[in-house]
Amino acid sequence: MSYQALYRVWRPQRFDEIVGQQIITTTLKNALISNQTSHAYLFTGPRGTGKTSAAKIFAKAINCQFLKDGEPCNECETCKEITSGQLNDVIEIDAASNNGVEEIRDIRDKAKYAPTIAEYKVYIIDEVHMLSTGAFNALLKTLEEPPANVVFILATTEPHKIPLTIISRTQRFDFRRISAEQSFERMKYILDQKNVTYDEQALWIIARAAEGGMRDALSILDQVISFSNNKVEVENALLVTGSVTKGLLHQYVEQITDHDGAKALETMQNIMNEGKDGQRFIEDLISFIRDLLLYQKAPSMVNVESTGLSADELKQLGDKVTADIWYEAIDTLNEIQQEMRFTTHPDVYLEVLTIKLAQLSGQSNQPKAVVENDSRVDQLQQQMAKMQAEIKKLANGAGTAIPPQTVVKKPRVSVSKNAPKVNLAKVYPILEIATKEDLVNLRDLWGDMLDMLTVPQRSMLHVSNPVAASASGVIVSFDYSLLYQEAADDAELLQKMHDNLEKLSGNDRDIIFVSKEQWPSIRQGYIDQLAGKKQSGEVVDEEPSDGDTPETGENSTSNSTKDDKIVSEAQELFGNEIVEIKND
Repeated sequence: MSYQALYRVWRPQRFDEIVGQQIITTTLKNALISNQTSHAYLFTGPRGTGKTSAAKIFAKAINCQFLKDGEPCNECETCKEITSGQLNDVIEIDAASNNGVEEIRDIRDKAKYAPTIAEYKVYIIDEVHMLSTGAFNALLKTLEEPPANVVFILATTEPHKIPLTIISRTQRFDFRRISAEQSFERMKYILDQKNVTYDEQALWIIARAAEGGMRDALSILDQVISFSNNKVEVENALLVTGSVTKGLLHQYVEQITDHDGAKALETMQNIMNEGKDGQRFIEDLISFIRDLLLYQKAPSMVNVESTGLSADELKQLGDKVTADIWYEAIDTLNEIQQEMRFTTHPDVYLEVLTIKLAQLSGQSNQPKAVVENDSRVDQLQQQMAKMQAEIKKLANGAGTAIPPQTVVKKPRVSVSKNAPKVNLAKVYPILEIATKEDLVNLRDLWGDMLDMLTVPQRSMLHVSNPVAASASGVIVSFDYSLLYQEAADDAELLQKMHDNLEKLSGNDRDIIFVSKEQWPSIRQGYIDQLAGKKQSGEVVDEEPSDGDTPETGENSTSNSTKDDKIVSEAQELFGNEIVEIKND
């Protein structure tokens, strides 16, 4: 017999063999034991996490005559035929190549007939999100009124593309990414069964490169075994995955923390000369810094063996700089990684990245307004001290003239000169009717809206969040000016966000983008304008009635009431934690 790939040979045949999905497998087994199975299931999740394997195991279990504790026996004729794909009552369909209306109508017509051998006829439709709109409509009728003894199992990696009418008629199970530890243990078990010699550090490299997919891990393992003549060694694992050795990463991180940009550039160049992939280098670096940060804050959460370093090396490097440096480094790496996706010269970005990392100071986590205006605040405090001294002299009769009043302006939040101007004529109407309830409701829908976008669009909006909302509009703030500018110029992104929010909420909303730097000024400007309108509409009595004084009369009460109304409106719009009340 010809050679079969590891992921095919070692495909799970029981629920207990599925890696990393214990909650899902336990639920399915309990449903089988209690005879409370549904007529339709939806399995969603990243590739290689066990969706199709779970569907086939379920098909065996529901038809197995010797079911034990919810697990198929894998020994009866029915189980064997389903395992080999020869049972006509279990039909597996690839929706990517059978996505038309006619194919689904054919399924609907054949589903009416009783199963020939097994007790249940099971349809497994893989990549179901590829079905056309007409095909989904044809399938919907069958899911609404399913024939007896028929079970549908739909599997997909993109559930946001499936109509809600389909999802609501299925039991949905979300498969999670498989952790590196679980992948490591599974590969170790397989190699022990095959009597293949291996280096555990090589398995950790493969587990991390698989990025949560068990099938990907076994495919990479297959390549390494073939490359190294039935062995699994660290050097070969690094070559196959394109990963960087922990020693070079350790050396690179030490150099950037020492602010030695020249040596760090040399190390980075050596890494690239070995043929390493730029994106993989950044991913490995993020993972390495993540381990350092976790070991600094919670050592028990880090598997020291998987890092390739000793506990002393981790502690020494982790304690070398503060956590703020690591936070700033991860932010910088994420920014460069996004920018590198569309370039043909990654080496330029990596050189810029190296210089940036070597100049980290750990101050970027402080608000920009605070960092940039520290010196101005000191100046204002000195001026206030001088003014108080002059007033004290005048009160004691020491002064002869009143010094001119010094006008003290509040330091403004700095805004990038290149940031696009925000159209306040569109922002203020949204703020006039915005409520905190609308904002909370919109934030609940924000994640669903992001899932309906393309991957590049989701990446762009990953550092954004709604800061104000009404029934007719929403204001979205971006953490980084560069991504804010790109989003503001992307008409297609705006249109898709508008359409998706309308589908989810039923409201037609205008979407306005602002940067995180601009938003405080815009918010304060609106509050000031609101206060100005209230004051211009007041009627002030020049001669208070008898018994009323300017401090205690009706006029003061009216002003106080209107001021309280302004404060309450601002608190309702922006929240109590943002609005600060200061008495003049």
